Amino acid sequence: MSNDSACGGSTGNGLFSGMLGTSDIIFMILACAAPMGVLAGLIPLALAFGNGVGMPGTQLAICLVMLLFAVGYVRMLPHVRNAGAFYAYIAASVNKEAGLAAAYTALVAYICAATSILGALCYFLADFTSSVLGFATRWEIWAVVSIAVIAWLGFRKITMAAKVLTVALLLEVGVIALIDVLILIDKGFAGLDFSSFSPAAIFAPGLGISVIYAMNGCIGFEATAIYQEEAKNREVTIPRATYGAVLVLGTFYVLSTWCLILAISPERVKDVAAADPGRLLTTISARYLGEIGGEILHVLTITSLFAAALGFFNNITRYFFALARDGVIPRHLGKVHPSHGSPHVACALLTLIFIIVVGTYALAGLDPLLNLATSLSSMGAVGLMLLLAATSLSIPLFFLRRSEYSLGKTVAPLVGGILIAAATYLSLTNYSALTGTSLPAVNNLPWLFLLTVAAGWLHGWYLRKRRPDIYDRVGSTQIEEKDGPHPASLDPAAAATA
Repeated sequence: MSNDSACGGSTGNGLFSGMLGTSDIIFMILACAAPMGVLAGLIPLALAFGNGVGMPGTQLAICLVMLLFAVGYVRMLPHVRNAGAFYAYIAASVNKEAGLAAAYTALVAYICAATSILGALCYFLADFTSSVLGFATRWEIWAVVSIAVIAWLGFRKITMAAKVLTVALLLEVGVIALIDVLILIDKGFAGLDFSSFSPAAIFAPGLGISVIYAMNGCIGFEATAIYQEEAKNREVTIPRATYGAVLVLGTFYVLSTWCLILAISPERVKDVAAADPGRLLTTISARYLGEIGGEILHVLTITSLFAAALGFFNNITRYFFALARDGVIPRHLGKVHPSHGSPHVACALLTLIFIIVVGTYALAGLDPLLNLATSLSSMGAVGLMLLLAATSLSIPLFFLRRSEYSLGKTVAPLVGGILIAAATYLSLTNYSALTGTSLPAVNNLPWLFLLTVAAGWLHGWYLRKRRPDIYDRVGSTQIEEKDGPHPASLDPAAAATA
């Protein structure tokens, strides 16, 4: 029997264990990254306004930085058995006030990312019915439908969402991989150009912009720890899923971006991408797959965005669950459905939040792509980058306090944290490049994270002074280790004998 088939335990007040294997978690995490959306939306902008031909080399470097983070991240698993991920790690490494500040920041960042994806999803659904099917629909209708379907899947067993995300991801990655292969065959060995990986190309003007987009493409892989309570043999499954997600994302982005450059030519790629970045991928796909290729990509963009929204929905509800179980927010939000093992009350709350945020933009008559998606996507990305840097820098503190020193426990996460912090600084100083607008109302949104950090810190201070019983539990509720999966996670026959 493989390690992944060994089931973890169930908890009396926790999520169902033994539900997810390595591949399930990898697919769920990769779906959050929306690789099709990144390749179609962010990469052309990096090619046009960043370091151009050096983008694949930049992506390779960022992948290595993410691996440094992952090395320390997975070393924390034996010590912090909690679905709170960032929140629990920072609470254990720094203090509980910092942990709550991280939790509040994570919730705001994830909600911004999820609702921005919903906006883009509704835009492309309305555009698809108009341009392909020939009849117009309002994006608000698609918002209602999308939120309802996502909420229903989030309410069901996590394995159902995992299956949906797996199918969506395999479709989009499969088509892009086919285009990559056709480009490589077309160019032949003699037509391969490796200048994208040379120091001169990587450190060309525009490197800062490319670093921002490369980082944004990797955001989401760190959520593997959120699912450790529902994983099979979590101390094996979660590290495999974390490393696997980084390596698959890195390989996908590096190879596909390099192939796009080869399809255009390194000499012309910057000008061609700048001329029409929004249609760069569809133009190249139409060249290699015919006109139907553009329609296929249109459909896969929709499925990619839907998968990303569903993935973030699951991430956020488990953050609510972890905070509620620790007593930080109303405990009712920590209830687990007896049949599905989902944090169903948290699902209901998040559905309401989605309705309020998206509904506010709809009532204001704003555009789902230009206003909703643009204003919130960059804020979500920057918030998660802040958390990545803070978490990576906090891990060495945890082990130093235990007098444990090693390359994996202290050096790797420290170096990774410094590099991620530098990338975060670049994102904040070039924030308008992320949003694509000069509107102060949009470009000043990251300042709101100061309020979330302050609110979390003050909440922690209040708990320490007035509710020490709750303060002691912040980030420390542990997953109980038992012998088998929760009976409700099995088929009916197995459950009857469990």
